[in-house]
This record gives sequence, C-alpha cells and structure tokens, in this order.
Amino acid sequence: MSVELQALLAAAPILLAAILLLGLQWSARVAMPVVYLATSAIALLAWEVSLNRILASSLQGLLITLSVLWIIFGAILLLNTLKHSGAITRIRAGFTNISPDRRVQVIIIAWLFGSFIEGASGFGTPAAIAAPLLVAIGFPAMAAVVMGMMIQSTPVSFGAVGTPIIIGVQNGLDKAGLSTQLADAGSSWAQFLQLITSEVALIHGMVGTLIPLFMVMMLTRFFGKNRSWTEGLSILPFAIFAGLAFTVPYMATGLLLGPEFPSLLGGLIGLAIVTFAARRGFLIPKDSWDFAPADQWPTAWIGTLEMKIDELSHKSPISGPLAWAPYVLVALLLVATRVSPEFKALVKSVSLSFSNLLGEQGINAGFAPLYLPGGILAVVVVLTFFLHRMKFTELKAAICESSRTTLGAGFVLIFTIPMVRILINSGVNAQDLASMPVAMAAYVAQVFGDAYPMFAAAIGALGAFIAGSNTVSNMMLSQFQYGVAQNLAVSGALLVALQAVGAAAGNMIAIHNVVAASATVGLFGREGAVLRKTILPTIYYITLTGILGMVALYILGISDPLAG
Repeated sequence: MSVELQALLAAAPILLAAILLLGLQWSARVAMPVVYLATSAIALLAWEVSLNRILASSLQGLLITLSVLWIIFGAILLLNTLKHSGAITRIRAGFTNISPDRRVQVIIIAWLFGSFIEGASGFGTPAAIAAPLLVAIGFPAMAAVVMGMMIQSTPVSFGAVGTPIIIGVQNGLDKAGLSTQLADAGSSWAQFLQLITSEVALIHGMVGTLIPLFMVMMLTRFFGKNRSWTEGLSILPFAIFAGLAFTVPYMATGLLLGPEFPSLLGGLIGLAIVTFAARRGFLIPKDSWDFAPADQWPTAWIGTLEMKIDELSHKSPISGPLAWAPYVLVALLLVATRVSPEFKALVKSVSLSFSNLLGEQGINAGFAPLYLPGGILAVVVVLTFFLHRMKFTELKAAICESSRTTLGAGFVLIFTIPMVRILINSGVNAQDLASMPVAMAAYVAQVFGDAYPMFAAAIGALGAFIAGSNTVSNMMLSQFQYGVAQNLAVSGALLVALQAVGAAAGNMIAIHNVVAASATVGLFGREGAVLRKTILPTIYYITLTGILGMVALYILGISDPLAG
C-alpha cells in the first residue's frame, strides 16, 4: 500500500467524523458509532489487524471511558451540590457589587471566575455559569455567550482538574512504547508527561495573558454604542494585570505541581488578587463603560429566557467563606495527593489494573478511583453535605442531575475513546504497517516539511471543533502529532503541547459548546452569529501559538529525550 493511500485510509475516520458532524449536521450520538464501525473496518480489512486486537482495543477504550466519566461525574456533582446548597448563588452575588464598569465585570466574572470553574469542573460548565450570571447583571444574551465562549481557551488544557492532559494526552499517546524508549534514554513516562504539561502551561501563559484585553475589546466593538475597538483600550493596564494575575500562578503551578492545578489554582489566586485590587480602584480607568439602554438593543442580542441570579431563593443565606470552602478543599486535597508520597500511595492503593487485555501484548488499562480527580471531588461533596448542612433530598437532586449529564456524555465517549485506541494500537498487524496515526504523520511531514509546527495548533483546534472536546481532540491526534515530530526529528513533547494548546483554543468555536452556552440564556438559532465572533480570538490563539512553536523549535532549539 502506498504512503498516500495509507494516509488517506488512516485519516478516513477523522474525515468521516467531520463530514457527519459538520457537513450533514448529525448529532455526535449518531455519528460516533458510525465512525467507530468505520475505524474497525479499516483496521480489520486494510491494516489487517486481528479481530481479537480490535476487541481488546475497544475494551481498553471502555475502561478509559470509565475513568473519564468518573471525573466528569465528580466535577458536575460538586457544582450541582453547591447549587443546591446555595453556595453558587452566594458566590455569584459577591461579584455584582465590585464595579459598575462592564469591562471590569466581564474580566472578573468571565475571565477569572470562569477560568476557576473550568479548572474545577470543565466540560462546558464555565459558560453555563458565567453566561447566565452576566445576563442577570445586565449583559445582552449574545454578549454573554460570546464572552462565555472566550473562557474556553487558556484554562481548558487543565480543565476538570487536568483531564485533557491526564486522560486526553496520556491515552492519546502510545504510552507502553514510549515508556520503553524513555527508559532507554534515561528518562521516564512521568517526566515526559510533566515536560508536556510544562510546555503547555508556558505557551498558554504567553498567549493567554492578552485574552482579557481581547474580551474587553470584543465587548466594546460588537456590543458598544459606538462599536469601537479602542474603547476597550482605556482599561488596558487593568486587563493586562488581570491576565498576569491568572497566568503567572497558572504557569508556576504547571511547572511545579502538574496538570491538575494550573487552571484551578491560577483562577483561585487570580480571582482573589484582582477582586481585591478592583474594590480599591487599582488600575481602574476613570471612565466607566456601559451598554446602550436595553430598549435600544437589536433583537438578535436578546435571549428568550429571563435569567435570575437567585435560582434557589428559598435557601438560607450562606457566608462567602463557607461557600468557597469546598473549592479550597478540592485544591488542598489535590495538592496533598500529588505532592505527599505517603498520601499518594494511600489513595493509589485502591485500584484496578488490567494487563494484556484478551491476551494482546501491550494493551493495558487501569482505574484508581480515589487518586483520579473524580475521587477527590466525591470526597469533597460528602464533606460539603455536612459543612453546608444540606438535606438529603438536596444531595439526591444533585446526584440525579449529575448522573443525567454524565450519561449524556458517556454515550458518545463509549464509541469515541475505543475508536481512538483502535487507531493507536493498529501498529500490530499482518502487513507490518505502522499504526494509522504514524502513517498520517509520515505523509503530513512529507507534505509540509519543517513548516508543519506552524500548523500543529490549528490541527488540534480542528479536532476540538469536530469533537467538541479538548480531551477527545488530544486522544485522537496526540500520537499523530508525535509521529510528525519524529519524522521531522524535532521535539515530540513540544508538538504534543502545541496540539493541546490548539485543542483548547478550538473549544471557542466548537459547535457543541456554542449550542450549550446559547441554551443557558435562551439564545436559540443564532449560533452562527456567535461563531463569526469567536473565530477571531481563535485565529489569534492558534496563530501566535504556531509562531511560538516555530521559535521554540528552530531558534531556541527546544528538545526532549526522544527528539530526533
């Protein structure tokens, strides 16, 4: 089989997903089972992978899906528990009296609070929380959705306590094969994954610092009385300060602690610093900016739902420190289980491990429920139940709501993740061909040559646009990106980092996310108008990321243990 034909067949599942999801506008629930079957057929008939290996890869994918769903369930359960305890209402109310300036409000609520929620929960929850809150304090629904979508950038790679890296990258790469190579080179898988994490944090930190300024300028340009880009510039010092207040601790925790922490702690620290500074007028411009009166807004800006900040008005008031306590507990427990060897060993002692599934060499899977972020989040939910003096009926409602959300995500994932594992494990076959991602990578490296790193982030963004998920994009494309790096004899860790950053940026234009965010404020049928705006920050993000990647590889000479 020619290199061109191998590449075409290997890319066919991803192309098919794009056609079904975007061209034919099928739902992911219908499209992904079809893509899974197509992937299995290509592996079986074209690559001549044994049926047993395809089944083993599918089983491996299902076990990985279990880990993903456990994290999703824990993240959403904590959020819903806080909603029913009254904590979210208290947290929201605390933001409304900081400043009358809409530019300050959008930076604090969307950028900082949204980034923190992304770090704690992920999976679209920041927009679902921030957009209704912005509407409740007087933002047009369209503006609230656009601002909510722009959160889906810098914090996303470390969203849901690191899921896109812990699950996406880790299960998107050939961990078994790379671990052997790394050991031979005097390194380890843990060091390699931390290198990727550090590079993702640094790239995001450099690109993402300007996102608050970009948000304000988008707000004044598309939703201001004068439709002016420059009206946003008068708040430039405060916007840059707010950007750095998040990205500096974000980068530091990414470098020092690992993938669970950057967005969670960066958001928490940044929120505390900037809120304190804003209350005291630090760097706040003398001119205060607001929208035109609501009766002058175009109908396209207005949603059909009246959003209210007090969703559970019957709840007794809860103090601010008590409302924030569960998130602080999450951060403390995560740090303890990742930094303390004794605590880490304790939570890892409860685990399930499966080696050589169905007798297939190298197809392994494991599940450590207490060590995964889902376990930490579940423990905090139990503590919150007592801390907030909740009723059992409230906790039961939170569990039911979270279960429905998790099951909705699960149906798509039980086909998507096994499909990815078939692609990765297809390197063992009767024709002695390279795995499908490696075959794609060889052809792409041949076509683009040394210029490819400029486009690596765009490929990641395309994956997220199609799949609606940074985690899934990383699972689908990390091995492909690593393969291109090997063919170009450059750092595989850095190209995978570019993939992860691009996939995060792609969430700003992921159709699934736009539809979900729009639904929270009743803005139906105007997703196209939102996308036409959010494409601008997406282009900025992937372009600057590509430039940084080229500089890092070809000017700074960044390398890793397996480069070249």
